[in-house]
Amino acid sequence: MDKKILSTWTGSEATSDIVRKQILARWGEAEAKNYDPKSNCLTFNRWLENGFKVKAGEKAIKSFIVIEKKDKDGVVVSKYPKSINLFYFLQVEEA
Repeated sequence: MDKKILSTWTGSEATSDIVRKQILARWGEAEAKNYDPKSNCLTFNRWLENGFKVKAGEKAIKSFIVIEKKDKDGVVVSKYPKSINLFYFLQVEEA
């Protein structure tokens, strides 16, 4: 994959570690070290937007994001986790 794609990852070390452990379990130490949350593990739709499709039969890597609910003034009044499905670059191919 020559094209540099950027994810919407916000810098959470907790979610990065969760994903890295799943990559380690599936593909080993070398790929776990190769994991870059900013560019090579994206959502299904993000891959599609960039001209890639998930290979048939691939299983998602589970993670989560924190959603902030704001009032009319833009003040955060609550936060809650939302699960997301990610796919590592080895799981996709050009569309």
